[in-house]
Amino acid sequence: MSPFAKTGGLGETVSALASAVCGKGHEVSVFMPRYRCIDIQKWGLEIEINYFEVIIGNTLEATRVFSKKLDDGVKVYFIEHPDYFQRDDLYGTPVGDYQDNDRRFTYFQRATLKAIEYLKLRPEVIHCHDWQTGLIPVYLKAVETKYAPFRKAKSILTVHDFGFQGNFPPDSFPSTGLGWEYYKSDLLEFYSKFSFLKGGLVFADEVVTVSEHYSREVQTKEFGSGMEGVLAARKDTVTGILNGLDVDAWDPSKDRDIESRYSMTTLSKRRANKTLIQKEHGFAVDHEVPLIGLVSYLSTQKGLDILIPAFEMFADMNIQVVLLGTGEELYHQVLRDLAKRNKAWLGVHILFDLKMARQFYAGCDMMFFPSHHEPSSLGHLIACRYGAIPVAHATGCLADAIQPFDLTTGTGNGFLFEKDTTESLVDAVKRAVSVFKKEKLWKALVKNAMGMDFSWSATAEQYIQLYETVKRRTVKVAKV
Repeated sequence: MSPFAKTGGLGETVSALASAVCGKGHEVSVFMPRYRCIDIQKWGLEIEINYFEVIIGNTLEATRVFSKKLDDGVKVYFIEHPDYFQRDDLYGTPVGDYQDNDRRFTYFQRATLKAIEYLKLRPEVIHCHDWQTGLIPVYLKAVETKYAPFRKAKSILTVHDFGFQGNFPPDSFPSTGLGWEYYKSDLLEFYSKFSFLKGGLVFADEVVTVSEHYSREVQTKEFGSGMEGVLAARKDTVTGILNGLDVDAWDPSKDRDIESRYSMTTLSKRRANKTLIQKEHGFAVDHEVPLIGLVSYLSTQKGLDILIPAFEMFADMNIQVVLLGTGEELYHQVLRDLAKRNKAWLGVHILFDLKMARQFYAGCDMMFFPSHHEPSSLGHLIACRYGAIPVAHATGCLADAIQPFDLTTGTGNGFLFEKDTTESLVDAVKRAVSVFKKEKLWKALVKNAMGMDFSWSATAEQYIQLYETVKRRTVKVAKV
């Protein structure tokens, strides 16, 4: 949870969602480990529970619980265990995952439930995120409890990326405290391993993915990472809700990292940002030439394999392109070589620079999003917010947030291509450039994009509706 500990986009998601739901009048508590990076003095943490014990396998393990009440009303509880969580990294080192992640997160989940009971909290819905919390729905349904609120509490599991599953050898299973009757192919066993994620998928009252399109994709063999059968068995309780965007942190009218701040009503000021990029790259300063950007991790999954071959065709299209990011080494040198040969229209920056990223969003006319699959990202939402029109592959969250621009009705906020091929990408760019040359149409498109409501307030409303629905529902354990 940001700002305490984060990796990828999950930290911002948990923080923003908790704040938005709390802001709508609900009581929200968040539980997370007290990782080494969460300093007691720096954050002003208070001891909430001085000592209690949790059974892990045949071992009694002691913990403390700290807390912090945030300004927005959310209360955060930190589960402490020095051996498990006082490490340099959250889940592993660059060499690989920690070998005891199974025990670490079994402990975290059991300690969380114990702490909830100890604190006499009365949760109506427990919202779990990713495999590290996948056993909580199992414990709520599979274990007899004397704590009455747990007998009524419902669980939701949001999966941010099905590529991360928390699969461990069978000898990890006894530490969970669950009976071997739960280590079966229709429950927690997954290809001869014990799976945290599968436990959550089977036992949670609702499974949420980070976009509606992705919720359908993961029910197919291509995207399900082996879990497609589990999801298909309970497809009526699998849904998708797009992550929101921090619209205060990403606001072109207040952004101090860009050359010229602007809004929907002062779009003419946006041009200064494009001029700056063109000048800094030695491009022709010409506002009639489309400037297209890419801010991304440079990998095959992100579509670099279909984007790079397109540069040969871009050379004859009178467009300018700027790229920013790091990633797979094989793409670094290829892009550098391309930039050297095409200095008049191609700029490449193999680095991560947040200020430059903001400048690209503010100055580019369009942004590339060629990912082969995209469970969850914010780049396309930021692009819309800044008036940089997305040119994207119709997959995952991209397909949910981007509506193709319709020249007849003037609706839509971007351009999509269905097949993840170079040819389809180039065709989408040509369509975008064609609209760009029609000034009135392009201005309407930019206003459409900037006017989209991708705020966490809107996302929180969807989750609150889901919480209310799940509270009223009785869901049997899925069998697959």
